[in-house]
Parts: sequence; structure tokens; C-alpha cells
Amino acid sequence: MGLVPARRSDAERQIASGLRTGWVALATFLGLIALSAALVVAFEHAIAVAEDLSHEDERLLVSRFLARTMESEVSAQIGLINWDETIAHIDAAPHSPRDMAWLDREFGSYAWLMFKTDHAFLVRADGTPLRGWALGAPVDAAQIAPLRATIAALIATSMRPGMTLGNEAGQIRLADGARWPVDRSGMPLPRWAGGLVRVGGNPEIITTGSVVPDKVAGLFTHAPVYFVTLRPLAPLALGRMRRDLLLPDLGVTARPARTALDNAIPLAAPDGTALGWLRWTPKSPGPIKLQRAAPMLWGWMLLFAGVLIGGSVVLRRSWRIARELLASEAQARHNALHDAMSGLPNRVHYMQRLRQDLAACIGGQARGDVFVGYIDLDAFKVINDTLGHHVGDEVVRQVALRLRRKLPAGDFIARFGGDEFVVLRRAEGGRAMADQLGRQIMAVLDEPFTISGSVIDMTCSCGISWGPAQSEDPGELLRRADIALYRAKQRGRARYRCFTRDMDASVKLRLELEMELRRAIARDELTIAYQPIVSLGTGEIQGVEALLRWHHPERGAIRPDLFVPIAEKGGLMIVLGNWILRAVFGACRDWPSCDISVNLSPLQIMAGDFVATMAAIVKETGIDPWRVVLEVTEGVMLDRSDHVLATLRELNRMGFRIALDDFGKGYSSLSYLRLFQFERIKIDRAFVSNIETDADANAILCTIASLGHSLRMKVVAEGVETETQRRLVQAAGCELGQGYLFWKPMSADAMRALLDAQSDRRVLKLA
Repeated sequence: MGLVPARRSDAERQIASGLRTGWVALATFLGLIALSAALVVAFEHAIAVAEDLSHEDERLLVSRFLARTMESEVSAQIGLINWDETIAHIDAAPHSPRDMAWLDREFGSYAWLMFKTDHAFLVRADGTPLRGWALGAPVDAAQIAPLRATIAALIATSMRPGMTLGNEAGQIRLADGARWPVDRSGMPLPRWAGGLVRVGGNPEIITTGSVVPDKVAGLFTHAPVYFVTLRPLAPLALGRMRRDLLLPDLGVTARPARTALDNAIPLAAPDGTALGWLRWTPKSPGPIKLQRAAPMLWGWMLLFAGVLIGGSVVLRRSWRIARELLASEAQARHNALHDAMSGLPNRVHYMQRLRQDLAACIGGQARGDVFVGYIDLDAFKVINDTLGHHVGDEVVRQVALRLRRKLPAGDFIARFGGDEFVVLRRAEGGRAMADQLGRQIMAVLDEPFTISGSVIDMTCSCGISWGPAQSEDPGELLRRADIALYRAKQRGRARYRCFTRDMDASVKLRLELEMELRRAIARDELTIAYQPIVSLGTGEIQGVEALLRWHHPERGAIRPDLFVPIAEKGGLMIVLGNWILRAVFGACRDWPSCDISVNLSPLQIMAGDFVATMAAIVKETGIDPWRVVLEVTEGVMLDRSDHVLATLRELNRMGFRIALDDFGKGYSSLSYLRLFQFERIKIDRAFVSNIETDADANAILCTIASLGHSLRMKVVAEGVETETQRRLVQAAGCELGQGYLFWKPMSADAMRALLDAQSDRRVLKLA
């Protein structure tokens, strides 16, 4: 008996499933019918819209063609209305039959013969008729009376901007105070206007153009006379429109259309009087589109039938699709939590696992601590830049493989992106286990990689923290591991460091100094000190080096080697560097003749707008670039990109001299001395400080000096503090020296006084 309810329940579920399937099928069928009807309606609407747009385009085209026809009528008369001789005859005609006969010949007869004008008139600007012609013969000018209002409206229209024949370059003022457009040569331009008017029951084109001189502008001193012409709209103008616009049945009618399929535009006089309609049979793209779309419609009907037939098949296969969707969803969840390149869990997955394990330790469900090892591959960017990104990607994959193989199976390994990996281990042991984890991670990269035929030795740096002993917050635990990683990088890489509280204090101090440095730059609290560079032979000051100083109101003097790296890492170096350049250039602009040395940061040189910034600062301060020696370090030349060399050469072209600072300290190479002609090289103080006791340092110093001389460069020795050092560096071949033996860094005022005193001594010697 217990099976009956179960069977009934199964049947009810099957019935419910069948009903749901039936409703789905019915809804699908109704949806397809509605979609088909919507497609038909949308298609008909699209055809109607296309018809309307086509008709609108034709109306606009006919209107513009008619307007261009009127302008062409006036342009064809340019030989009459733009003529010095015309003005002379018009002015004399009322009193001279000879001049009147000239007007009859040149305007009346010529207009009839050339342009087939029914009527032509010369009228003054106020509408007063001067002369009239009909079919080329003189007529009583009083015939213009019915057209006087129309002509006045056209003359007013011609005064609007743009109603000129030619390009307007300016305006002149006539004797009566009116303004008139002129071309570039100062000659007045003809004004024009056109429209339609009814004459003898038929619409005609009426145009008016002002009579102006073409060579002697002085003839034009008052409002001009206008030449008015009338031509039948049909058949000449309509014939051109039928031919050019491909509208063979275009014609003038009294009504807008004979049928609903006709197209037309209204014709009106300038005063708004209706004159009739231009009517034509428009082109209809609708039937053509319908004909071309018929196969698509039939295809849709066949598709509709196919969907109905195949509906049952689709419904039966729906269960398989559901299963595939479930599998796809599972794959999507996996992809969302794993790194595609290495196959390791990603940051999201790692943080979920870290929260779970840390909560288990805090809640007592698990013993021991949760250890976080933050790993960063050393010199990974060099591999990408030198061997290619495909090699870098393969390095990432092989490192991930080694981490999974060589670390214990219980460790949870993730990739955060780029060359960053993170290991999570739950174990007992505290600091001892942290050290063991660090040693195991370091051992993973003991053996080199072989990729694309290249043997690559890789090292990594690692920072380790553990909780809940150090923190119960997952984000804070990861942050502390990152701080320890940063300390490992600072200590030379290829090593691990465990987080200690003093690391956090140093990071906080660095952040505090960064914020305070921002405020110091904004408040102009930094200062510049100047240390002389002297001739080792004469002891005279040859130049000065600008040195940045920061005296904090609470922390006291802060060394540049402490806050300059903070500025570089905090994105302040560009702003700080520009501040130094402005301050030094402004202070030293009027100093007696000497070199001004200023250090440049690699970040400044790599900035895309640095050359433009230098040009702006030079213009702002007014300093002579030839007095300035820009000192760059060897690290700048490591990037032998076209941008670095182009920037240095452009600075050199502007007048700046370039010096290579701290030569021999880092990545000394003879090749980049050949790439760019430096004005001088400065030997690092490390060689000078040991020159008295270290024979090798003395030999290196002599070699560098000899190298500089062979490349036509001055050699400067830094850090000279004793007389013995001065004699030795001079004997080695150094021309210039800098150090506490000569002068300590001093303020701008003290430096200026020192230079003035030296300049006075030179004057006394010359005297």
C-alpha cells in the first residue's frame, strides 16, 4: 500500500510536466504568430517610411534645382551687371539719348537675344523704373507697376547675407551710409535675388541683380541700379529639370496632384501669392523592395512551418539542453574562480579559501595558523621585453606547475595575475613554519627553465605572514605578506622575509612622508642649495650644482636619498622635477657667468611632454639654456629606446649641455657613451673616497679620466674632501672637482655673493 502514494505522486509529476510542456508549446506557437504579424506590419511600415523619405528627397531636390536655376540666370548676366561702362551709361542715360540707346542695345536687345527674356527692366534701389524692354524692344517703363511690389521684395531679399555673386571678404560704406560687400581686391560684389511671378496667367522666373563696377571701385558711391529680367518657367527651365533630375513628366499644374501617388511642390511669388504647383510622378522604391524581399518573406513562412514541425523535437531535446546548461554553469563557476593561463585558483577563490581557513582557526575548528606566502618573480619584465611575451607566458605556466609539484599537496596555490603567486598553508609551528615555507618556496626555482631552446635562470622574492597570530582579517593578512615581499625586494631579491611590526611602521612612515612631501611641494616649503664646482688647476669656481633640500618642521632635515625615491614611487617626480627646474632657473638667471648643473630623474626624461615642458620653463624664467648642464644617471641610458636618445638630442639642440652623473657606480658601459656625445662625465664619489688607500680605485679613476679625454668630454671628480685627494684626482686627469674640501652646499644668496666676489677679483686682475 505504501507504493500507491508514490506512484500517484510520480504520475502527478508527469502530468504536471506534460501540462507545462503543452503550455510551453502553445506559448511558442502564439509567440511565433505574433512575431510573424509584427514582422509583416514592420515591413509595411518600413516600405511606407522609405516611400515618404524618397518623396521628400525629390521635393528637396526640385526646390534646390529651381533655386540654382535662378542663381544661374543672374550669374549669366555678370558681363552686364558687373561692368564699369554700364554705370557710366546708366548715370548719363536720363539726359542723353545716346546713352539710352546704348542701354537699349546692351541690355534690351542683348538680354532678349542671349537669355530669351520676355521682359527686362532697369530700376533704382527705391523701385523707380529707369528703362524697360519687351522681347528686346523698349517699352514704357510704367509697365513695371504691377511688378513693383515683387521687385521691391526681391531687392530686400538681395540685401541678406550670402546673396552675392562671389566670395565676400569685407564691406564698404557708401555715401548714403549703406554697407556693401566687397571681394579681396576691394571691388563691390553684385547682389542678387530670384523668385517666381505670374505674367499673363503663366508663372515666370524673375531675377534681379545689382549693377556694380568691375575695375574702378570709385564709380560705386551710392545705392546701385538693379537689372530685372523675366523668363517663362516653361519650357526651358522645366526641360532642364526633366532632363537633369530624371523626372520626364514634370510640369506646372493648378492643383497639387492628380492622384495620391503624385508628388509636387508649391510655387509662390516673393510676396507669398500662390502661383500653382510643380507636379511629377515620383520614383517608388517600395514595390522594388517588396519584390526583392519576397524571397525572405517566403523563407520566413517556410521557417515558421519548420519551427512548428520541429517543435516536438526541440521539446524532447530540452532535457539534454538543461543538462548541458548545468555543465556549462559548472564550467563558468570554475572559470570565474580560476586563472585561465596557469589553471590555478584566482584572487577571488583564494580570498574565499583564506576567509574559510582563518575562520576555522579563530573558531577552534582547526588547530595551528594560516600562513600566507606572497610570491613575485624577479626580473620577469626583462624576460618579457627580451625574449617575448610568449616566453613569459610559458614561464608563468611552468612556475605554476612546479609550485603544485614541489609544495605539499595540502597547500592552496593561486595566481593573482602577471608574475604574482600566493600560497596558503594551514599548519602549526608559528615562525618556524613560516621559515620552512619560505625555504620551500625558494627551492622551487633552484633549477633553471628550458623554454623555446633558451635556458632561463629564475629567482623569486617572497613575503610571509600568518594569522590569526598577526591578524584575524584576511585582507590585512594579505597586505602584511605584501609588505614583507616589498622588504624582500628592497634587500636584494631572491629571498623571503617574514612580516614583522617594524615593517608596517616603515611602510606607514613612507606613506606619511609621501603625503607630507605633496604638501611641501604645494606650499613651496622645499629649498635649493648650491655647491660650487671648481677648477682643480686654478681653484676658481667654474659652475655650481643645484641640490634639493627638505627641512621638515617636525622631523628636521630629511635626506634626498630618502624622500626622492618616495617621490618616484608616489608619482611626484614629474611635479617635483619641474618645481626644481623653475626654482633653479629663476634664481640663477642673472648670476655671473658660470655653469648651472641640475639633476634630472629618469621619469622626467621618459615623460612624453618633457621637451615641451623644458621649452615652457625656459621661456617663463628667461634663462640661457647654454648655461645649464643637465645631469642624467647611467640608469637612464639602460633604456636605449629611440625616445630617450631623441629627448637628449632635442635638449642638446635647444642649447642644454648633458652630463653623465655617477659614472662607474652602476651599469657603466662604453656603448652608450658612443650613442650620445655627453659634455662631461662625473666620477662617482666612491672612487674618490678610496683613492688614497686603494690602488684599484686610483687605476679606475685614471682609466675613466683617460676615457673622457679621448671622447672629448670634461671629467669631474665628486666628493673631494682632502688635499691629497685633490692632488690625486688632478694627477689622474680630472679638470674639475667638487666636495667639502672646496665648498659645502650653501644658499642662493651666499652662492651669489661668492660668485660676485670672484668676478670682482677677476676684474682687479685684469686692471
